[in-house]
Amino acid sequence: MSALEIRPATETDLPAITEIYAHAVLHGTATFELIPPDLAEMTRRFKTLMDGGFPYFAASLDGRVIGYAYAGPYRPRPAYRFTVENSVYLQPSIHRRGIGAQLLRRLIAECEARGYRQMIAVIGDSANAGSIGVHAKMGFAMIGTHPNVGFKFGRWLDTVMMQRALGEGATTLPNT
Repeated sequence: MSALEIRPATETDLPAITEIYAHAVLHGTATFELIPPDLAEMTRRFKTLMDGGFPYFAASLDGRVIGYAYAGPYRPRPAYRFTVENSVYLQPSIHRRGIGAQLLRRLIAECEARGYRQMIAVIGDSANAGSIGVHAKMGFAMIGTHPNVGFKFGRWLDTVMMQRALGEGATTLPNT
């Protein structure tokens, strides 16, 4: 197996990213979407993040995209402009190899470099121990659980909220 490459994602990565996300939608509880978005919708979402100046990374092995991570706006109101929400998705066969942690580490560093001060993780399903564990390992603190807010696969699901300061966090005022 070749070395893992984490690099800025491009539009040519989107078919693989769309496939990875479709599997998460159809078989997992990390996302509360019920119908996988098609390539056109994933391309629209990608362009929106790129136009907004947010980081988006692809992870590849042997030239094949096996995961991705991005940060986007936490909320649309302008007072939230220094806070981002992260997303990390991997091919199922690649789970539990530390790749999610590497993607998240790179995403955190890039968000800090861009001047963001807080990162929020909204984790679907309180039983998602892998995602909760990776976020805790990367310095995220548990800030709460919203019980029974999603309904998927015939059951109620929680969302777990975790947060991590970026850079100086709230210890100094940002450049506005």
